[in-house]
Amino acid sequence: MNIKSLLLGSAAALIAVSGARAADAVTVAEPEPAEYVKICDVYGAGYFYIPGTETCLRIGGYLRYDIGVGDSGTLDGVNNVPDQQDGSNHDTYYKNMRFTLRTYTGQETELGTLKTFTETRFQFGNKSGDYTNQRASSANDWQAINKGVTLNFAWIQLGGLRVGKDETAYDQFIGYAGNVIQDTIIPYGIKDTNVVQYNFDAGNGITGVVSLEEGTGVYTIDSYVPHVVGGLKYKGDWGAITGVVAYDSNYEEVAGKVRLDVNVSKELTLFVMGGYGTDDNSKDDAHNFTDVHGRTQYKPWGGNWAVWGGGTYKFNEKTAFNVQASADDDKNYALAANVAYTIVPGFTVTTEVDWDHYGNFGNPSIYGNFTKADKKDSIGGIVRFQRNF
Repeated sequence: MNIKSLLLGSAAALIAVSGARAADAVTVAEPEPAEYVKICDVYGAGYFYIPGTETCLRIGGYLRYDIGVGDSGTLDGVNNVPDQQDGSNHDTYYKNMRFTLRTYTGQETELGTLKTFTETRFQFGNKSGDYTNQRASSANDWQAINKGVTLNFAWIQLGGLRVGKDETAYDQFIGYAGNVIQDTIIPYGIKDTNVVQYNFDAGNGITGVVSLEEGTGVYTIDSYVPHVVGGLKYKGDWGAITGVVAYDSNYEEVAGKVRLDVNVSKELTLFVMGGYGTDDNSKDDAHNFTDVHGRTQYKPWGGNWAVWGGGTYKFNEKTAFNVQASADDDKNYALAANVAYTIVPGFTVTTEVDWDHYGNFGNPSIYGNFTKADKKDSIGGIVRFQRNF
């Protein structure tokens, strides 16, 4: 065997071994095509399809920081706080940071659109109000703490039928009392409740609602008979007129509100809303914590009637002026005005001044014991920073 034959034989052996090893190599599978998130614009901006389903999802919410000062009656300040050294009464800021998470879903079915909505709030701060002679359970509410997480909305709607946690149709259907921060110095409804509700659209600008409601807190129904709310609205290019009526099953009382909205111009919108409620049973019931005030789920104001009015003027795309005035049968009066300025899209700063005058009785939001209050004028202010997303 010569050298040439030896080299050729060695090369042949190496090729054979390499071929055998190549035959045993692991074959790497081709990657599956990526499933990208698809935009769903059927229900508006921000929705996308949940992968593998026909359900559209949107996630949103806001961050809000409030700074308030002033008298307790305006809900803006924290008053009569015990001094850490000698126990004397001081006043301090009301501050609150809120993170609100919202989810929306939508899907088309043979029975109509299937929708859901949730809103959950996480908050840190103190509570506004007057802490003189408060109950032990609320005496330290002026201290800044992590507040309880609240479920403000969680409902399912198929077509016009809605069930779950919502705001009462008595407020939600007719609308809030203006674009001011403190719109409930004279309250116009207790919002939280569970509902079995039907919304309908009759066409030609006419819509309506019928809602069976549980109430909340001390206003929760005490039998199998629900609170009942009904409403009708006519809306046109000029504005809208809306009416709601509610039956409180606990006290067999009736309350209602009527509202007129007018689009005066592209820049100016105005509204006026009046409410009236009976209190024959509620004010005489010894078990009713509101006692002689006769306040119920649907008549939280003092006396039989109340009125709210105001409007919004848009100076430009970034700046708006909002105002609201209100009064009730117990000679309580309130005025709130603010300027809202959008620094950049999604980030707005609102500066508000609030004034109120208490007549025969104090505001239930402030005077937890509902004792008769001396006539008093209160003034305060609040600055709100809000980032929507």
